[in-house]
Amino acid sequence: MAFTTILGALLVACGLVLMALAAIHRGRLSDPHAAPGDPAGTTLEPQRQRMGFLGLKANWPGLLVAAIGAVLLSLPFFQGG
Repeated sequence: MAFTTILGALLVACGLVLMALAAIHRGRLSDPHAAPGDPAGTTLEPQRQRMGFLGLKANWPGLLVAAIGAVLLSLPFFQGG
């Protein structure tokens, strides 16, 4: 029973890392077309940042791994142990 708990915790952690890596490697944050003298172009954040990195399309592998880990973590509860 301890093995499934440890494996479940590792899978949840790996799922979170996968989702974080998907958000980090989404692309450059700085605007490559900004003018060098433009003060608004010196920020790393785009002017219209979208929440696309939170979408299901980019995060499904991490969500799947975390869900499998959550199921493994909940097994002792449902087995009465």
